Amino acid sequence: MVVAIGLLFLSPFAYVLWRNVDLGADLGEIIWDADTLHPLRRSLSLASTVALSSVVVGTGLAWLTIRTDLPGRRIWRVLAPLPLVFPSFVGATALLAGFATGGLIEELLSPFGIDALPSVRGYRGAWLVLTLFTYPYVYLPVAARLSSLPPSLEESARILGRSPWSVFRTVVLPQTSPAIWAGALLVFLYAISDFGAVALLGYDTLTEQIYADRLFNQPRAMGLSLVLGGVALVVVMMERSLDRRRQQIEVTRVRESLLVGLGRWKPVAWLAVAAFLGAALIGPLAVLGFWTWRGLTADVETIGLSTDLGSLVGPAVNSAQAGLLTAAVAVVVVLPVAWATARHRSRVAGAANAMVVAGFALPGVVIALSLVFWVIDTPLISTWYQTLPLLIVAYVLHFGAQATRAARVAVDAAPRRMSDVAATLGASRTRRFVSVELPLMTPGLLAGAGLVMLSTMKELPATLLLAPIGFDTLATEIWNAGDSGALAQSSLASLVLVALSAVLTWAVVLRRIENY
Repeated sequence: MVVAIGLLFLSPFAYVLWRNVDLGADLGEIIWDADTLHPLRRSLSLASTVALSSVVVGTGLAWLTIRTDLPGRRIWRVLAPLPLVFPSFVGATALLAGFATGGLIEELLSPFGIDALPSVRGYRGAWLVLTLFTYPYVYLPVAARLSSLPPSLEESARILGRSPWSVFRTVVLPQTSPAIWAGALLVFLYAISDFGAVALLGYDTLTEQIYADRLFNQPRAMGLSLVLGGVALVVVMMERSLDRRRQQIEVTRVRESLLVGLGRWKPVAWLAVAAFLGAALIGPLAVLGFWTWRGLTADVETIGLSTDLGSLVGPAVNSAQAGLLTAAVAVVVVLPVAWATARHRSRVAGAANAMVVAGFALPGVVIALSLVFWVIDTPLISTWYQTLPLLIVAYVLHFGAQATRAARVAVDAAPRRMSDVAATLGASRTRRFVSVELPLMTPGLLAGAGLVMLSTMKELPATLLLAPIGFDTLATEIWNAGDSGALAQSSLASLVLVALSAVLTWAVVLRRIENY
């Protein structure tokens, strides 16, 4: 069963391989063509620099909030991971709206006589947006590692006369390097497969080329998909290798970490943290709120200022429906793989788990394209094209890996001995699972479901390609409004998406976990 599930997740990549052979695409010509190398270099350049800046920001922020006497560090700990709630294309929308003519930045700077604003389109804007909303992938594992390091390591180095900077460079940094590299690879994977932000900001990457060629030049689209999927799979294999190394490092949990005094640098550090988190959280919300307010209070329907809150009800319901359905299906589908991997640790289970992870490696546009051509070429299921079930399948294949890792933790939370005790009392296998194991696994499963739900509600390229006619989501509403220059409506839809994501995360995940 687990092998069948693994093959299902691997099917998009297998189809891309088969499609390239079937179309007779000259991969060598496609790969070495200037029209391919140029966007490939741009994709790799963007992903590499975003990963590097995320490492600097995420590691520095984690050290300041965990290991120093930074004022308000407990509050900063709560705020630091929150940019994950923002989709990258919402960040791009906020950036464009903020620097647009008549936008918030112009309003704030006009009293100082500054009228000419720099262009935020292209590489600079894409790098800024992706850095602001992906650094938590580095911050979270590094913060967890710093919290677990025993103070004795640093105290011993300080006794030997080393300065705080020397201790950080020679003791703390080597101990956290596996977590840093694992987070950096995840950021790289996210950035190289991003579509919404780079498309809105006009930065030509491989994902944009694949989307543009999907209908009129299928051989090239499939060839580029294979290139992008291959790069992504290599990155995931590297991340898994580093993740295994990180798990082998012995961790000693401590109640209080060793705090480093910032001294005269304390005000500077506080201002730096406040400015960065303000740009990542308050800035986007302020810009989106500014344009939404302008649209809601406009006397006439000016281009870019008209808003229609009622038109967002349907997309909001569709987004919630798709997110909840995908979360439920993903958890059910990957649970057998997580169970086999955690309980039996066989090579078959490990291979199936790697196949599931491969689904996350492929960008959403590649998965969507593979499903489109697969369905169209198969007579028995050709009617599935542009239906909700096929859209849910695409979501599950893309985000199922996020539920798999949480599900493995959930399975480990249900000790075998409790099931064995229930068995000695005569409980059947089904009854033991329902009454003993499932309640213990529920918090972990809900956490995985929450990750899938958030990712689904933010997903854009697969939704654009596979959504049923008339099935608009908040993500597609933001995309369509931003593409047509309707900044007020795009900002309003973005605020609704962020609010809906927060409410559903609390109702479905946080509130229920607290009850357990």
